[in-house]
Amino acid sequence: MAPLKEKVGIAVDMCGCPNACRHCWLGRAQNKRLSVQDVRRVAEQFRGFFAPGQAGSAVKGLVFSTCFREPDFSDDYKQLYELEAELSDGRPARYELLSVWRLARDPEYAPWAGRVGPGKCQIKFFGLAETHDWFCRRKGAFRDSLTATERLLEAGMKPRWQLFLTRKILPELGGLLELAEKLKLRERVAALGGEFEIFMQTPGPDGEARKIEHLRPSVEDLDGIPEAIVEATRKYRKKDTLWRTERQWYQEILSGSDRVTCESFEYPELWFFVTPDMDVFSNLSTLEPWWRLGNLESDPVESIVDAYLSNRALGLETIYTVPARALAGRYGDPDGRLVYDCREDLESLYVARHCQDTYAPA
Repeated sequence: MAPLKEKVGIAVDMCGCPNACRHCWLGRAQNKRLSVQDVRRVAEQFRGFFAPGQAGSAVKGLVFSTCFREPDFSDDYKQLYELEAELSDGRPARYELLSVWRLARDPEYAPWAGRVGPGKCQIKFFGLAETHDWFCRRKGAFRDSLTATERLLEAGMKPRWQLFLTRKILPELGGLLELAEKLKLRERVAALGGEFEIFMQTPGPDGEARKIEHLRPSVEDLDGIPEAIVEATRKYRKKDTLWRTERQWYQEILSGSDRVTCESFEYPELWFFVTPDMDVFSNLSTLEPWWRLGNLESDPVESIVDAYLSNRALGLETIYTVPARALAGRYGDPDGRLVYDCREDLESLYVARHCQDTYAPA
C-alpha cells in the first residue's frame, strides 16, 4: 500500500512549461492557463478532506504549489508565490530548480529567487546549441541556459550544470567543458564561497524519455567521456561506479527481493499533481493514464486519496503486487549492453512496459 506522509503537497499545473523536453518524465502536456480561483477551489477541496476531524486528519500540514512543471513560468510569479504562502501551512516549497526561460528574460527574477531561496540552481544541458534545442523542442533554449547561468552569478547565486548522458551529447562533452572554462565558472562560483558543480546522469526512462531509449549509450560508448566529467560526477553523486549495464542490473533484480524498489515510488514527500483538466496523479508516477487517481470535477477527494492508498491505479497495483523478478523476466534483456544509473530506473522501465501492455481504459 502507498502510505500517506505527515505533510502532503498539492501542486496545480497552472501555467504549463515553455519547453517540451524529450527527457521529461511528466510527458508532453499541453499548456493551459488556470485562474487563481481555480487554484483556490482545488485548495478548498483538499483542505476539506484533510481538516481536523475529517478522514484525512492524520496529515499534519498541507503545502500548495501553482506548478509542477516549470516553476515561476507565469509573469505574475511573485503574486503566485504569495498565494502559495497564503494557502500553505508554513513556507511554500522551493527547490534548486528555477525557470531558465524566465532567468533569460526577466532581470528581476534571479535577485527575487535568491531572496526566497535556495541560493543554488540546477541548469540542464543535453549538448551544445543544436542538440540542446532539439531535446528541448525549442529554438534558443541553449542560449537561454547560458544567459540563465550569467544571471544567477550576477545575483550571487550558484549555478550547477546537469548533463544528460545520451549518444548525442558524447561528441560534445569536450565543448561543454571548454565553455565552462571560458565562462570561468569554477572561479566565479568560488568567489561566492562555493564550488562549481557539474555532473552527468542518464535520463530516467519514464514518460517522454521512453521515446529516446534508442539514444541511450552502451557500455562501449562510455570510453569517450572526459575524465574531468567522470570525476566531477563521482564527487557530486558520491559513488564510484556511475553506470552499469542492463545485464548487470537484470542479474541484481533476479537475485533481489520480490518487490519493485524504485526510488521514485518511495519519495520522502508525497505530492498530488492536479492537471489543468483536474485529473489527479501522485509524484510516485508519470501523467500516463494508468497512474490516474481520479478527477476533481467528478470524484471527491476522499475517493482520489483512497485510490492512492488502495493501489487502484494500475501503476500502483503493479509496483506493489507484481514481483520485480517477474517484470524483469518478461521485459528485461539478460544480455543488455545499454547503461542505466540505477536499478530503480530499469525497474521503472519494466513497470511502464507492463502497464502499456495491460492498461484498459475504463
